[in-house]
Amino acid sequence: MNIFACIKQVPDTTTRIKLRGDGNGIDEADIQWIISPHDELAIEEALRLREQQPASTVTVLSAGPERVADSLRMALAMGADSAVRLDLPGDADSGMNARALAAAIGKLGQADIVFTGKEAIDDGAAAVGQALAVFLDMPCVSVVNGIDYGDGAITCRRDVGGGSIEVIETPLPAVVAAQVGLNEPRYATALNIIRAKKKPVDTLTAAELGLTEANRKTRLKNFELPPPKQPCQIIEGTPADQAKELIRVLAEEIQAI
Repeated sequence: MNIFACIKQVPDTTTRIKLRGDGNGIDEADIQWIISPHDELAIEEALRLREQQPASTVTVLSAGPERVADSLRMALAMGADSAVRLDLPGDADSGMNARALAAAIGKLGQADIVFTGKEAIDDGAAAVGQALAVFLDMPCVSVVNGIDYGDGAITCRRDVGGGSIEVIETPLPAVVAAQVGLNEPRYATALNIIRAKKKPVDTLTAAELGLTEANRKTRLKNFELPPPKQPCQIIEGTPADQAKELIRVLAEEIQAI
């Protein structure tokens, strides 16, 4: 099987985000970049499927600037067979990224299955997987936390809330967007990380993928950081005194009642 995993590089969740001087993006200086956590699930599922299917290969793709190669090498350290960077701007929108991924897969060979994360943790758009499926003319199942593999088809389970589970069967090839619970991603060993640094990461340019700036449909500007949290106020005293003071604070200071 030709198995593809599409990933995105995002700022580490512990990063303190700062804005650029013009307010039209984040300041990337001193940011620690990681693979978006849902995309780690996509890599892991691709590797597990390869273990079930002899003579299969796992190719990991990511769109973005040169720094993205570091995350692709981490995917190689996890066990992927090859990695390809699609040379796009770091602020390319979901549609442009999805078109690039679809064009790259078309160049690299017919996909039997494509894994993505359900969303990236930086923008939370949750759009690339579905758009990619449209451009590849494949069915798509999103927010998947369980898969059974059959002969030419898969059965996916989705937790849709309220204790309800959806079960969806679709023929292959298909795009699957992974949700937490699908698997537990493996850790890359120190030795494999060292080895991955010596492995090639191929690059496809926007021109090779048939893309131009005209393919970018949206731009983000006027970024604002959320307002700082208000300090916590602790009310002392007996339960009766606390209740009385709480009502006064809500009524007089916060004016919530």
